[in-house]
Amino acid sequence: MFKKTDILSAFVSGGLLVLGFPRFDFYPLAWIALVPLLIAVRDKNPKTSFYLGLLTGFVYFAGTIYWVYHSMYFYGGVPLILSIFFLVCLSLYLALYPGLFFMLFNSLARQSAVPALLTVPVLWVSLEYLRTYALTGFPWSLLGYSQYNFLPFIQIADITGVYGVSFLVAAINGAVYDITILRSRRSDIAPLSPRRPIILGLIMFMFITAGSLLYGMSKLNTPDEQGNIKVSVIQGNIRQDVKWDSRFQREVIDTYKRLSIKALSANPDIIIWPESAIPFVFGYDKPLTEEISAFSKEIDTHLLFGGVIAKRIGPDKSNLSNSAILLSPEGKVSSVYDKIHLVPYGEYVPLRALFPFIDKMVTAIGDFAQGEETTVMTTPFAKIGNLICYEIIFPGLVREFVNSGANLLVTITNDAWFGHTAAPYQHFSMAVFRAIENRVPVARAANTGISGFIDAKGRIINKSDIFVESALTEVLSTGGNKSFYTKYGDVFAWLCIIFSVLLIMNKLIIERKK
Repeated sequence: MFKKTDILSAFVSGGLLVLGFPRFDFYPLAWIALVPLLIAVRDKNPKTSFYLGLLTGFVYFAGTIYWVYHSMYFYGGVPLILSIFFLVCLSLYLALYPGLFFMLFNSLARQSAVPALLTVPVLWVSLEYLRTYALTGFPWSLLGYSQYNFLPFIQIADITGVYGVSFLVAAINGAVYDITILRSRRSDIAPLSPRRPIILGLIMFMFITAGSLLYGMSKLNTPDEQGNIKVSVIQGNIRQDVKWDSRFQREVIDTYKRLSIKALSANPDIIIWPESAIPFVFGYDKPLTEEISAFSKEIDTHLLFGGVIAKRIGPDKSNLSNSAILLSPEGKVSSVYDKIHLVPYGEYVPLRALFPFIDKMVTAIGDFAQGEETTVMTTPFAKIGNLICYEIIFPGLVREFVNSGANLLVTITNDAWFGHTAAPYQHFSMAVFRAIENRVPVARAANTGISGFIDAKGRIINKSDIFVESALTEVLSTGGNKSFYTKYGDVFAWLCIIFSVLLIMNKLIIERKK
């Protein structure tokens, strides 16, 4: 049964994890966040460990993705009770991963002499990787993202991806746990964990951590490789409740035109508007389409913006796509990218026939058709990989653009959905890792903050606040040689998965021999 101290430990671990992420940004707390519950479950059975881990996970995710209810209730038209219910369900689903982690750790710690500083990170990374892809994937609040401000520490992401940073953070937690075991005089705490492997593991971990920091400092001091491009990002700060209201159509268009003219004083090579910046169906509404094309010609620069496109004219709403459109200085469409990774219950409704009432959560113009190609947009100054909204949180999708030739990443989004929550700050922080992983700069244009620029080393060059109009311009050094992560992907995460499977198989073999 649970003790009060066990429940308290679960809440403490979950709370420390929450405090490590934006907007709190107390990232060193993530280094010890798992320790209270690791200690609490060491003398428990696997079932109890799972439930305690589930509680920690629920606190962890409810505290970091609480904004889900806000988006659904205030902007999605979903009743408050149903919005909270959906948040609870999503948090419980995500909590399954920490629950499974603590259950496996408890089980392995009883049967293996492998130090926690190794079992903890390989199990944690394996489950994070699974969460990235299971059920369309939702890799929000990965442990490594808490470290986005600790630049020397996270440069290894160009080899391991964000999962390598999660590994180091989880390993620190495991090392603290191991030190606790070493300091304990009770032989019954960890009878199958002899001191020698722990000591050797701690020494090896110190070298790995020191090596990672030295690697990071070396990368930060390396000169930028390629040419430059001057980019302007426009933040229109259009209220979500009027964005698709025809009465405000002229005001929306004029806002983006006015801010773009303001940005022209900096002579940008390209001006970027956010996701769904234009409040009409591009190509279908002929007069407004021609107006935007004429404006691109008037300002005599490349104009990249988000819009809805009618792929085919017909009664089926799935003929519409959430797209990014690049206009040339001559006002002609030079490239279009259709969003590939759509948001469930935001841009399409899975299992609509079974759950017709959930259609109320889909706003404005209904389901979108899924894009099929990672289109790289070519300009004289850069080859652009354009990610739309939360596509930037998927490392595998982003690296596909860079592998296809992109040397500048652009992400356009509409974070007005999140209101004054932590979500815009969390969303922006994840783009830091996409820049480092691929050694390609990121320009981010949001309807409302955070818009800004991140260089190929993950340094935030400039950024806007939220809920303000903004026109920012910066010179970015486009990416050079492809990183190890860009070329080979999630090799590190797969090694963690393989090692986790070997640990579990070894446990099963030991149990069978008994």
